[in-house]
Amino acid sequence: MKFVKLADRNMKELYRDPVSMLLGLVMPLVMLLLFNSINRRQPLEMFSPQHLTPGVVIFGLAFTVMFSAMMLSRDKKNAFLIRLFTTPLKAGDYIVAYMLPFLPFALMQTVVVFAVGAFLGAVYQNLLFAALVILLTALICSSLGMILGSLLTENQVAGAGSLLVTMIGLFCGAWMDLHMVGGIFEKIGYAIPFAHAVDVSRAALNGIAFAEYSPSFYIVLIYAVVLFVLAILAFRHAMKRP
Repeated sequence: MKFVKLADRNMKELYRDPVSMLLGLVMPLVMLLLFNSINRRQPLEMFSPQHLTPGVVIFGLAFTVMFSAMMLSRDKKNAFLIRLFTTPLKAGDYIVAYMLPFLPFALMQTVVVFAVGAFLGAVYQNLLFAALVILLTALICSSLGMILGSLLTENQVAGAGSLLVTMIGLFCGAWMDLHMVGGIFEKIGYAIPFAHAVDVSRAALNGIAFAEYSPSFYIVLIYAVVLFVLAILAFRHAMKRP
């Protein structure tokens, strides 16, 4: 538990930036309300609250990539981490300490979006399993942030993080059926974990049997584990830099 004090400090740093928090909370809600308004005028299954809410939650988690990467890269820039390298903390301790503060933030995003989705008419069934998938997706996003923050400078993170958030929004399948679109969008979408996470959370919330979406769940799980390990390796590499 050596990382607890650092995690506490990082949590305070995160919540001292209300603008970022509001962006991460408000943007998914704006998208949910926008498409719900379209659905009321021209009813479409893909824009119904029941179908859209899980995708909006996954899209909202994409902002975790940017926020976590910026925090880590900023600490590298101001030499805060260099001073910490004199402590007995290992690379895994640092990664956990930087990722932990974003899990409550992801939970807050999820609760708010699900609450608004329910108010708009969505009905949830296997909510606990959907929450597990969302937690794994939050782990994926924060791991990506740790990789970017470890390997890139603060200025580079701004561009790369924005690109990743855009890519997740385009290829997660929140706003369109990737199977219907087909082609390169479908191939890219299902080569990365976010479309799988959207499919699994939708299926769980609709009460579909696990056997029907288990392959997608295991893909999300594998990505979460692999990216977490890569985040530790990337940070270990950053620790060795002069």
